[in-house]
Amino acid sequence: MNARGKATLLAVAMGLTMAAGGRAQADTAGPAAVSASASAPASPLLGPDEQVGWVTQGEWSRRWWEWALSFEDEISPVADRSGVQCGNRQSGDVFFLAGTYGTARTVRTCRVPADKYLFFPLINYVFTPTRTGMPSCAQVTRDAERITDGAELLVLEVDGVRYGDLQRHRQASPECFNAWARHPSGARLFPSASNGYYVMLKPLPRGRHTVNFGGALPRMSQAVSYTLIVE
Repeated sequence: MNARGKATLLAVAMGLTMAAGGRAQADTAGPAAVSASASAPASPLLGPDEQVGWVTQGEWSRRWWEWALSFEDEISPVADRSGVQCGNRQSGDVFFLAGTYGTARTVRTCRVPADKYLFFPLINYVFTPTRTGMPSCAQVTRDAERITDGAELLVLEVDGVRYGDLQRHRQASPECFNAWARHPSGARLFPSASNGYYVMLKPLPRGRHTVNFGGALPRMSQAVSYTLIVE
């Protein structure tokens, strides 16, 4: 990641900290995110080992990539700058939020059905075969782990509450997979492997919510802000 991208993410992280001033914040000292205010609502953040629908979050990270890579750019929630595409190809009890391409901060508004868990990457990476070679499963798994080492500036803020201890939310795809498993073309992109930092939120109450997240790797960064309208 270049210095400009890192500076952008650092500025966003500092801005979120300032925005949260005077409000309850999650404790960064221990594994449990506990609100500093006794009257604050319970944390929506699940622990990294908690399952949803009997599915591990490592497996959800694989499913997230299959969803994210199933689109052409014009309808891709990842390429989308406004949030208008956020509901594309969503199904089941878990609603995926997209990261973004590039280092510029992305601000989106998204309508989310009630009673949906939210799963999304703070920062992540996937390794896939290229036109010049067919790597082994072991190689892409190793490369995905290597490139996501050294993550920093991990940020998660939900409705003004900041959460810490996010390094423990690292997830890897449990095995190599076809990254184009949901692509309408029917093409295969195997073997692929992913690694990164993801969070799963419990269903949020109906109404308007703000979720800010991001992170930095040596080669990339992202900073995303969502206004979620749960209905």
